[in-house]
Amino acid sequence: MVAMPRLPEGFAWGVATSAFQIEGAPDEDGRGPSVWDAFVDTPGKIRDGHTARTACDHYRRYPEDVALMKDLGVDYYRFSVSWPRVQPTGTGPANAPGLDFYERLVDALLEAGVKPMATLYHWDLPLALEDDADGPGGWLDRDTAHRFAEYARLVAERLGDRVDHWITLNEPFEHMALGYALGEHAPGRTLLLDALPAAHHQLLGHGLATAALRAAGAGHVMLTNSYTPAVPFSGNESDLAAASAYDALHRGVFTDPVLLGRYPDLSAYGLGDTAADPSALPFVKDGDLAAIAQPLDGLGVNYYNPTRLAAPAPETVFPFDIAEFDHAPTTDFDWPVIPSGLTQTLVDLTRDYGEALPPLWVTENGCSYDVAPGPDGAIDDHQRIDFLDAHVRALADALDQGADVRGYLVWSLLDNFEWAEGRHQKFGLVDVDEQTQDRTPKASYHWYRSLIADQA
Repeated sequence: MVAMPRLPEGFAWGVATSAFQIEGAPDEDGRGPSVWDAFVDTPGKIRDGHTARTACDHYRRYPEDVALMKDLGVDYYRFSVSWPRVQPTGTGPANAPGLDFYERLVDALLEAGVKPMATLYHWDLPLALEDDADGPGGWLDRDTAHRFAEYARLVAERLGDRVDHWITLNEPFEHMALGYALGEHAPGRTLLLDALPAAHHQLLGHGLATAALRAAGAGHVMLTNSYTPAVPFSGNESDLAAASAYDALHRGVFTDPVLLGRYPDLSAYGLGDTAADPSALPFVKDGDLAAIAQPLDGLGVNYYNPTRLAAPAPETVFPFDIAEFDHAPTTDFDWPVIPSGLTQTLVDLTRDYGEALPPLWVTENGCSYDVAPGPDGAIDDHQRIDFLDAHVRALADALDQGADVRGYLVWSLLDNFEWAEGRHQKFGLVDVDEQTQDRTPKASYHWYRSLIADQA
């Protein structure tokens, strides 16, 4: 194998998880229910009826997981804070035992030489905010943005003296699209384009939370979006238009307001030229775009694969159809493996946003492969090694082309609860036995440890 390019001095390596996917303990120490607890309890929503009540039992077994990260040699651990563990109903004073858990986790990380990177929101909205009878509920309700800022303040006041790197939101596009437009994720709404207020209110919450974090002394604040190159099915004008429309919704809506202070042109969606006239979006109020466009210290990039777009069929609601890539290998999730898409993502962001773009961090990159242990108990997930190796090389190519990328975090440290797929998709460097919760590092864990050591 060709030697791995040497990345710049100070480049950061890490791993990532999220609270709902690994913590378990949904009823302990005053935690309230989240929209995902309700969604999981709804028959037919989760593959094979899997639940997350135990997940990886990280709430009790976090010392083992910190020890794994120390042995791995990572610089950063990106975890998420459970909003309903801190504020059981999404309002009111902090639940002290909930914050105590994150304090113990952060202290253990620092003692192990691992820097904490805290994500404030990874989709687990307090259920009480979704079920609010006085409004549309959840992120459809403008008030949720203000509740989120207050929650951010409570967390930062408790942990801000030890946590320097913060992420406000994880993948607001996916949360809006899968949770509010298509109903495939919690809270299970099927509003199609009427879900757009959930996009705007998440971004407003990001801006207000960023201001709250700054007021509490936070030194490094980011937003993490999923990014995917929008690849036209062909060179036909209709396919090119479909790719452009998808890019405006997926990338533009969740990046332009944050970095440029305006929405992209959404005329392809029948909404008028929203870039020139924000009032074409009736949920955008005076002052919102200024609040959203808070200066950031970094932009998180979650990359898994490109998306291929074709002209929509006549009955399609959206101005695009999603098509498959020809001949691309796929993961167990049927996602195409195309490492060059990471290079393209990072280079395109650098070109398109110019001086408005803060330094980039790859805050998630990984793959799902289910590999059974061999006779000796070892888990030889060579496909994951090949995937990660190729994507780190793709990142190095982006650096060579001028992208300013400061870190790379693997999704995920642990096999975990993969949302609507339950426990079927295995993204972890570490296997977690679903019955005993015992941890077994896979071959990819040892590969990543060697990579980090070699790059030191």
